[in-house]
Amino acid sequence: MVEEASNRDAAVEQGELFPDASLPDELVGYRGPAACQIAGITYRQLDYWARTKLVGPSIRGAAGSGSQRLYSFKDILVLKVVKRLLDTGVSLHNIRVAVEHLRNRGVQDLARLTLFSDGTTVYECTSAEEVVDLLQGGQGVFGIAVSGAMREISGTIHDFPAERADGAELVPLDDELSRRRRDRQAETG
Repeated sequence: MVEEASNRDAAVEQGELFPDASLPDELVGYRGPAACQIAGITYRQLDYWARTKLVGPSIRGAAGSGSQRLYSFKDILVLKVVKRLLDTGVSLHNIRVAVEHLRNRGVQDLARLTLFSDGTTVYECTSAEEVVDLLQGGQGVFGIAVSGAMREISGTIHDFPAERADGAELVPLDDELSRRRRDRQAETG
């Protein structure tokens, strides 16, 4: 029962992010170059992280020359968090541990998560009380609110073409914001 509610919540979240709200996350994603731009990383980083299994595409992996990886919204979110952790000097070993925790959570769970690090260890906090407990230890820490990264991605992801893993065509949104974006693209393109 709890799992069904979690799946419904994730479907609602994905419905807000992808053009066809009926499609589950595992069918709709973004190619590598778009994932790089959305997450703010280089293609070299994306490729290295996929080859070393730090963060790989959950929808479709590369299957030889000319094939395209396909990254889900959650994959792109994890890419952005990894980039932030690297930028703040967290070790690759600790980032791998943090990524394992992120992979095991649904999109809704990630929205309630804040990652903290003292430079050596990465801590996850899901409530204000946990944050206070962590800070009372007296160590200097920095935090990454995963919901903030999620909002950033949600604000830009619609500017990039999504694609279905099965090759079927996506049905574009026909709301006011989507119409304005199409009109703006038609004016500039």
